[in-house]
Amino acid sequence: MPMQTRLAVDARRAHLVAAALDRAERLGIEALTVSGVAEEAGVARGAVYYCFESKEALVTAMGEGLIVDVTAALHTSFRADQVLPGIRGLRMLIHSGLTAIWPLVERTADRQLLSYEIKTYLLRHRALGSANAAAIASGQYRIRDTESREYFEMCARQTGTRWLEPIDAVARFGMATVDGLILRWLVDRDDMAVIAALDDLSGLIASKAVEI
Repeated sequence: MPMQTRLAVDARRAHLVAAALDRAERLGIEALTVSGVAEEAGVARGAVYYCFESKEALVTAMGEGLIVDVTAALHTSFRADQVLPGIRGLRMLIHSGLTAIWPLVERTADRQLLSYEIKTYLLRHRALGSANAAAIASGQYRIRDTESREYFEMCARQTGTRWLEPIDAVARFGMATVDGLILRWLVDRDDMAVIAALDDLSGLIASKAVEI
């Protein structure tokens, strides 16, 4: 496919995903339809099917975008010239990354709720026998695990430490706990509890490493 055509398709997909997120944020994921997304985006229904073969494919792209937004916040906090060596530096670096996620969560509370709706939607369809939904649900977490693993690897390199556990397990534990904190915050909006929990989590993750 020519580069210009590929870029045009990518731009159209991004536009449709943004429209779908806006609509689902108002109506919920179960009420989302291809026709509704087309109306929201101001395009013909066929234009949606040109970019996405089904609603599930569109929901996949929506979920991937939301996951990447959260994990990308980890990397925005990284400043190599400010890193202290050793376990203390590792804890500070992890804390900096985890707390960088929270302003995004607070600004996009409805989007975070939608992210959980998407997961539930896919899991429900998996329970009903959709092999595609099962693959999508697992794939979304693989994307996030890859992004967070890279961050924790970078933290160890920059602080002269090494993980005592497999890095995949460290990343999975850290981000699964963040998942739970986000869900709890969506329920009670207790900012002080989140601040304390992120500090505890940073120390717990850092305790899984030793200095080289």
